[in-house]
Amino acid sequence: MRTLIGMFGFTPEQEKQIRSAVPGWNVVFGKPKELDPALFREAEVICGWAKEAEAEALRPDAKLRWVQAGSAGIDYLPLGKLEEKGVVVTDASGVHPVPMAETVFAMLLAFGRKLHRAIRLQAERRWDHSDAYGELRGKTIGIVGAGEIGAEVARLAQAFGMRVLGVRRSGRPAPHVDRMFAPEGLDEVVSASDVIVNILPHTKETVRLFDAGRFARMKPTAFFINVGRGSAVDTAALTEALRQGRIAGAGLDVFEEEPLPEDHPLWGIDNVIITPHIGGATERYKERLAELFAANLRAYVATGRPARNVVDYRLNY
Repeated sequence: MRTLIGMFGFTPEQEKQIRSAVPGWNVVFGKPKELDPALFREAEVICGWAKEAEAEALRPDAKLRWVQAGSAGIDYLPLGKLEEKGVVVTDASGVHPVPMAETVFAMLLAFGRKLHRAIRLQAERRWDHSDAYGELRGKTIGIVGAGEIGAEVARLAQAFGMRVLGVRRSGRPAPHVDRMFAPEGLDEVVSASDVIVNILPHTKETVRLFDAGRFARMKPTAFFINVGRGSAVDTAALTEALRQGRIAGAGLDVFEEEPLPEDHPLWGIDNVIITPHIGGATERYKERLAELFAANLRAYVATGRPARNVVDYRLNY
């Protein structure tokens, strides 16, 4: 009997949705540590990943053929071993655009209306409205990594009356993006934008892409928002740019090093909003993941291959 393992704590209704996509299969849900290790050797499909799965599912005699990741970024997976074994990997692109785009704009609105400072003053019981306040309307936003999440950021940006520039590998135009650039145009976008939003995955080409040189190209009034992989940002260079006032501020949901150490100098910089990697978190996460997974399961049963979000091992996404 063909076996599927799901490890995301789906609701009973979501479990039923997934089971219905693979009639006749042995479908097992549970936490990795609570499952019989032998199940991972038998599993043809795994939704989620854990060290318990890796120890068993990648053995030479294991039956694994497909892994559905729970996030858009898949650099935490043992991609080399999975590729060598011929395992198809699908990511969760499409699950996170709404909460991540809303996180971006929560930060931008907080910066513009100085809400981050107001909250600090409230804790000190201080009444102070001496700050200068800004608007998003008329500003230019540069979206670096203009995929599904970037598309939702662009849609909201246009609703706020912003001019939208985008950067993506293909350079192809996209809805809600006024002008799209290939990667070679990144510096032009960085120089022209009032807000830079990084949504890039982790690849060899993106490591430390935002370094001291890139921060030097930004306007001194520009804000940098990172909801992409932390490896794309040279955190030391960003910290120095902020301390020297070379950029106006930064909103950071993802870092090179997580959790951010207590003694990291970023904590002491005023115009920085730091969140503990919660940009993709939402009450609807499992609902959307179950819908994606069930649709891919139906395609897998029909054709032997999932239809959506298949990872290209050459690109790592």
